[in-house]
Amino acid sequence: MQAFTNAHEKNSPTIIGAGCKLTGDIKTDHSVQIHGTVMGSIVADTVVIGRGGRVVGKVNAQTLFLHGSLDGPATVGTANVFGRAQMVGTLSYHILNITGNTGLECKLAKRKDK
Repeated sequence: MQAFTNAHEKNSPTIIGAGCKLTGDIKTDHSVQIHGTVMGSIVADTVVIGRGGRVVGKVNAQTLFLHGSLDGPATVGTANVFGRAQMVGTLSYHILNITGNTGLECKLAKRKDK
């Protein structure tokens, strides 16, 4: 059996696949892709919540791509929110990009820190 990454791979993403449910926190310097459900906080450089993905908890990232559902606060540098995305909580951002008709029911807070 061959591994998908090796010990020298420093940029491999963390992927929570469709149908998978994780209860706990994720902390990484790289990217996280959520296609299943995460019940916990996520700290990463880039967080992608796919169309079927759901996060219940806090998100802290440089870049957020929200296609699915986020129930909890998010503190990000750049937030990219796409059609069918849903969010409840506070979205704190430096740059906000909204595409399409989203289901945002959150408070938007432009960050003033650098």
